[in-house]
Amino acid sequence: MKIAVAKGDGIGPEIMDAVLSIFNANKVPLEYQVVDMGKWVFDKGFSNGMTPEAKQTIEELGILFKGPMETPKGKGVKSVNVTARKTWNTYANKRVFQTLHGVDTVFSKAGIPIDITIVRENIEDTYGGIEHMLTQDVALSRRFITRPGSLQVIRYAFEMARKNGAKRITCGHKANIMKLTDGLFLECFQEVAKEYPDLKADDVIVDDLAMKLVVRPQEFDVVVLTNLQGDIISDLCAGLVGGLGFAPSANIGDHIAIFEAVHGTAPDIAGKNIANPTALLLSGIAMLRHLGLMENAAVIENSLLFTLEQGVHTGDFGDKSTPALNTTAFAEAIIANLGQTPKHGAKALLANKPVTTTAFKLAKNEMMVSEDPQQEEILGVDLFIESSEQPDFIAKKCQRHAGVKFNLVNISNRGTQVWPTGSVYTNLVNQYNVRFESIDDSALNQQDVLGLYVSLSGDFKICSSELLNRWGGKKAYSLAQGQ
Repeated sequence: MKIAVAKGDGIGPEIMDAVLSIFNANKVPLEYQVVDMGKWVFDKGFSNGMTPEAKQTIEELGILFKGPMETPKGKGVKSVNVTARKTWNTYANKRVFQTLHGVDTVFSKAGIPIDITIVRENIEDTYGGIEHMLTQDVALSRRFITRPGSLQVIRYAFEMARKNGAKRITCGHKANIMKLTDGLFLECFQEVAKEYPDLKADDVIVDDLAMKLVVRPQEFDVVVLTNLQGDIISDLCAGLVGGLGFAPSANIGDHIAIFEAVHGTAPDIAGKNIANPTALLLSGIAMLRHLGLMENAAVIENSLLFTLEQGVHTGDFGDKSTPALNTTAFAEAIIANLGQTPKHGAKALLANKPVTTTAFKLAKNEMMVSEDPQQEEILGVDLFIESSEQPDFIAKKCQRHAGVKFNLVNISNRGTQVWPTGSVYTNLVNQYNVRFESIDDSALNQQDVLGLYVSLSGDFKICSSELLNRWGGKKAYSLAQGQ
């Protein structure tokens, strides 16, 4: 079976060579096609950080095993890591955090075992990177949460939890504040949960979740979150088990999967052969299981666990009174222990059942749309304007443009209502949202909205606009604070 390998930047080539040496020693039945990705590819003029040949190879093989990669600072380029995940719709980012004997933490010393799987939505949220400066002082980032995308990752999380024998699955969210975006994610979670009555499904507000993970991590099993919150919470969980050096990552899509370590390129130690390859090795072990190479995965993981139990370590962890091994020597120690069984957490030796990585070629992009579209109505518009004037003065100007179809309902600044009621103690910036709704709650059309836009633009620079929609009789927009 052939897979694509990108060694990465910084410490990437060193730790990738170490991991592949372990695979080769265990006679893992894989062939590696090295592809060109990373900062040095950016520097050659490829704006997405990969050559066209690399992209084609990965799409043909369906599996990418990659080292950490650096995105050049500035230059207006996007992260190659995020680009790869989004381009190939690897919608589920699975990160497993387990107590490793030989890696001392506050919890291991207290005898509290940790076994947490974070499933992070991997495509949407603020990671769309859709940002605009509305005025010189005001930046806007658009946050997309979609029903099809949420259902995709949440259903994966439930299926994975059931398959792995989990007892509890938790949705982390901020739906108490972001009622439409996180509210939609939570609604999808609750919808899918009904299909899995054998699993205890609950939800926790993400800030409360962060505290509870630090105080009582042993109570959690599988946690599914939106993209940004999942990124932050997964790094928190890495800290519970010893740091990013022990944090593997699998990016799972329907057709392509990417396996990588969570940590970065560590340029300060690159080329010194002292980096810890454990996170990448754990990611590689997850890849072997994904490919059905169950026996190889178990033998290698048992060897790693046995090696850690013996106190073998690199310089970033372990007993400082014993010599640290370099990257190569650490890999050689694991190779020497192939076939050994650890005292704790030994994995069963299941037979290999290799799977086909890419089942078919896609002829066109898949369109994900809800099966039951509801009646849509336009009730008004939010117009985001640039102005340094006071709210009452802005309101008088806006009311002149309302005409016979619109009412000026409210004016807000940074999400807080400042008209028709507000407080002089609310500090303002030079960008307001003026909300117009239809008279008598009657439906409008886009021509009505465009007419208002053109009229109001005579008095204000309009930075952005959003329709106020209603679907199935339910208003689909938030209120301002204080409205």
